[in-house]
Amino acid sequence: MFAANAGVTRTFKEVGERMGDPILRVAGISKGFPGVQALSDVSLEVHAGEVLVLVGENGAGKSTLMKILSGIYARDAGTITFDGAEVDLTSPLQAQQLGITIIHQELNLMSDLTVAQNIFIGREPHSGPLLSERRLNEQTSELLQRLRIRLDPRQRVGELTVAEQQMVEIAKALSFDAKVLIMDEPTSALTDTEVETLFVLIEQLRANGTGIVYISHRMDELRRLADRVTVLRDGAYIGSLSKDEIEIPRIIEMMVGRPIDEGTRPAPRNHEEHPVVLDVQGLSTKALLKGVSFQLHRGEILGFAGLMGAGRTETARALIGADPSDGGSVSIAGRPATIRQPADAVKRGVGYLSEDRKLLGLMLEQDVTFNTILASLGSYANRLGWMGDRSARNDTKGYVEQLRVKTPSVNQVVKLLSGGNQQKIVIARWLMRDCDVLIFDEPTRGIDVGAKEEIYRLMRQLADQGKSIIVISSELPEILRVADRIAVFANGRITGTLRNEDASQEKIMQLAAHGEAVA
Repeated sequence: MFAANAGVTRTFKEVGERMGDPILRVAGISKGFPGVQALSDVSLEVHAGEVLVLVGENGAGKSTLMKILSGIYARDAGTITFDGAEVDLTSPLQAQQLGITIIHQELNLMSDLTVAQNIFIGREPHSGPLLSERRLNEQTSELLQRLRIRLDPRQRVGELTVAEQQMVEIAKALSFDAKVLIMDEPTSALTDTEVETLFVLIEQLRANGTGIVYISHRMDELRRLADRVTVLRDGAYIGSLSKDEIEIPRIIEMMVGRPIDEGTRPAPRNHEEHPVVLDVQGLSTKALLKGVSFQLHRGEILGFAGLMGAGRTETARALIGADPSDGGSVSIAGRPATIRQPADAVKRGVGYLSEDRKLLGLMLEQDVTFNTILASLGSYANRLGWMGDRSARNDTKGYVEQLRVKTPSVNQVVKLLSGGNQQKIVIARWLMRDCDVLIFDEPTRGIDVGAKEEIYRLMRQLADQGKSIIVISSELPEILRVADRIAVFANGRITGTLRNEDASQEKIMQLAAHGEAVA
C-alpha cells in the first residue's frame, strides 16, 4: 500500500529494501471486531538494532496491531515472519518465548505481590522443589541495578507510585531475552528523570541489536528516538519515513489528514475584570497541601503546573471532597461552600475529570450512553424512576459528534473504545452536566495530536461561553498552549502564578524546582 502523499513518504517495502532483511515483518494484516474494522491490510517491519516509532491517532489501530504481534489477538488475515520464518502467534507466552515482548500502556501488575514476584512470575528460581525467595530477590536486584532502576525487590507493588509501577513493567519486559521489544506509551506516567533513564535503556538495547517498536503521541520523543517512523490512520498503513526524512508537521498531517498548528498561545485576556467563580483560601491537608490559595474567574482557563507529587492533583481532590482537607475555605460564585464529598461538588456545579480514566472515570462494562449521562441521571428519569433511553441516546449522539468520538454507536461498550475516545466520553459527561467549573486532570494523557487540538479548541470554546476551567498537566507545552494564567506548585504549595504572556518553560520550571522565577 502506498502512502497518502507519495511524493514525501515511502512504502514499507521501499524503506525496508534500503536497510536489509528485517527481524520482524507483517504483511496484509487485518482484524475486525463487532461493528469495527480495526485493521485493513496493514504491513510493517522492524530491523535489528533500530527504533521504529509507530504513530497515529487514537483508533488508528496501533495497539490492536501490537496485541496481534504479542499473541494477545488472533489476526483475521495476513502473515507474520519472525527471524526469517513465518509464525502463527497464538499466545503471549509463545511470543515471549520466540523473543517478542510488549510493555502495555495500561499497567498489568499484581498489587499484592512484590516487585520481584511481579517481574519473574512463572519463572521463579527454585531450590529443589521449593521457590527460593533469596535467589529471586538477588536476581531482581541485579536486573534493577543493570537497568539503573532504584526499587526494592521486596516491596509490595501496591505501595508504589504509578511511575514506579511503570518502571516495574519495563523491568519485567526487559527480563526476557527479547529480540523485539514493543513499548506502548511507556512514558505516559513517568517523571522527566525516569524518562531519561528509559531513553538510556533504549539506547543500550539498540546497541545490543534489539529491535524496538515504540508507540507514542509525544512528538519530542519521536525526534529523540526514531530511526524510522511508520504512520497508521483509520486502521490502514499511510506511509513510512526514514530518519533523515522526519519532519514533525509532515508526520502530523499524515496522522490526521490535515495540517495542525501546534504553536498558538491564547490571546492575552484581563480576567480580573470578570467575577470570581471559585475562591480557594488556605486549603491544607495532613498529607501534603500547605495553605493553597487561588482564584478562578469566569471564562478563564487556569493551569496547574509543577513536578509529580507537587500538589496539583491533591489540590483538585481536596477541592471536590475526594480527599479530606484539614484547613482552608472554598467559595463558589461568592458564597461559602462546604464540600465533604464529590457529590457536594457536583451539586455546586464543579465537575472533575480524573487523570485515571479507567479506575475513577469510567464504567468500562457499560455503554457510551450510560457513561455520558452518569452525572446527569436525574435528568433522564421519569416520575416512576424509569430511564428515558431515547432522549439519553439522542443527547449522547450530539456530544459524540461534537467531540468526534470514534464509536460504531452510542450503544458500544466503552472498554472496546481506544484510550483517547474513552477520555472524550468522560469530557462529554461533564459537558452534559453543564458545570460552571470544570477541572481537567491530565485531559490529553494518551491522546494523539489531532484529538488534543480538538480538546484544546473545545476548552477555549467553553471558556468563551463563560465556563471556568482548571487544567492540570505535566506537559509544559500543553499548559502554555491553553492556560490564561499558570499556577506553579512545589512541595504542596503554590510558589507563583504567571500570566501566559509572561510565562516560559524556564520560568515555570524555576518556580517548580526552587520556588522562584528567573528574570
